Amino acid sequence: MKRRVFFLSDHTGLTVEAMGRALLSQFEQLEFQARRWPFLDSPDKVSAAAARIKQLSAGDQARPLVFSSFVDSDSRKRLDDSGALVLDFFASYTGVLEQELHAGVCATTGMQHGIGQREHYDARIRAVNFALANDDGGAGRDYAAADRVLLGVSRSGKTPTCLYLGMQFGILAANYPITDDDLQRDWNQLPVLDFRDKLFGLTINPVQLQRIRQERRPGSVYASLPQCRHEVAETEALFQRFRIPYADTTAMSVEEIAASILHQGGLESRVGC
Repeated sequence: MKRRVFFLSDHTGLTVEAMGRALLSQFEQLEFQARRWPFLDSPDKVSAAAARIKQLSAGDQARPLVFSSFVDSDSRKRLDDSGALVLDFFASYTGVLEQELHAGVCATTGMQHGIGQREHYDARIRAVNFALANDDGGAGRDYAAADRVLLGVSRSGKTPTCLYLGMQFGILAANYPITDDDLQRDWNQLPVLDFRDKLFGLTINPVQLQRIRQERRPGSVYASLPQCRHEVAETEALFQRFRIPYADTTAMSVEEIAASILHQGGLESRVGC
């Protein structure tokens, strides 16, 4: 049986969903059916959402779970009518913080996403644009300006990791795909090796890589297990020869990959809390 889960917010809902999913990931033996419900920026909208949640879960064997992040206390109270177990992050922590900081909350919708600092938003947008312009060794690549250049075979997780580093931390991340042609030539001629101190490698289990590639190009040489094994083995040999730090992405989420890159490289986020 899948347990219904709702992520409710007066803004985009991305933060509360990330926090809620992090908690639910600790219960691997259970299945969840999740829905994000953003921009509930008035008590009336919250009441309508609560009524809808109650309607959707009327025939369920267990009550739904609601993770929410409402600044407005009236909105939080209206969730009581949903019949759900409600876990609101603001309700859980603002009281404790008010006591510790000897100050009251501002209760301004959306403030948790920017804290009023335009430069953080600009840093994220610049970093995302940089990742897109420097994706897969594109013609407009600018490795000199990059904080990190990710290396790896096709479909090892380079692009989503670069975008996540940009959006979440404002890190300028480029990536270079290691192709079979690269592996056949003199490795010393690889253009990215001029930026050795910026490099970070991604590798992946060949069987998992084959599954991913089969979805993209079924039945091709590119997606065959021998080809995947060859590319992964040679790429790892390249990492080891040039002492490029790398991570195995097989069982890692993009969040974990990004955290590993930041930690091993001693990088700091360009955007504040």
